[in-house]
Amino acid sequence: MNGESLNIQQDNLSKLKEQFPNLFTEDKLDWEKLKAAFSDDINFSNERYILNWAGKADAFKALQIPTTATLKPVPEESINFDTTENIFIEGENLEVLKVLQKSYYNKIKCIIIDPPYNTGSDSFIYPDSFKENKEDYQKRIGDKDAE
Repeated sequence: MNGESLNIQQDNLSKLKEQFPNLFTEDKLDWEKLKAAFSDDINFSNERYILNWAGKADAFKALQIPTTATLKPVPEESINFDTTENIFIEGENLEVLKVLQKSYYNKIKCIIIDPPYNTGSDSFIYPDSFKENKEDYQKRIGDKDAE
């Protein structure tokens, strides 16, 4: 103890960084990222040295929408299900990451995300042309009973 009172600003920044590390750039709070995280008015037009793409603001809005998705274990397709320290998860990347964010915060060492497919590009070494309508997809993943 150095005889000084608590530096409330530094303490609050430390708490914020622990809970929201993505809001910090080079160890400083990024006000634009803070505003984007807690506002519906997202504007990236005044940023420097950034990766921009059409639909970026919509992507950040999608990040903020809570999910009701859950993870469903499939022990019969697993090896050493009860003793493994690894988990293989299949699902839509953003939804799965949202589910993992709360339950596994600060517990995951590595996440490997399969590259995008079904892009129409011929540059992939495996077939990536998979098409189905929403109803067939829901049946396949078990969200809808087969007729």
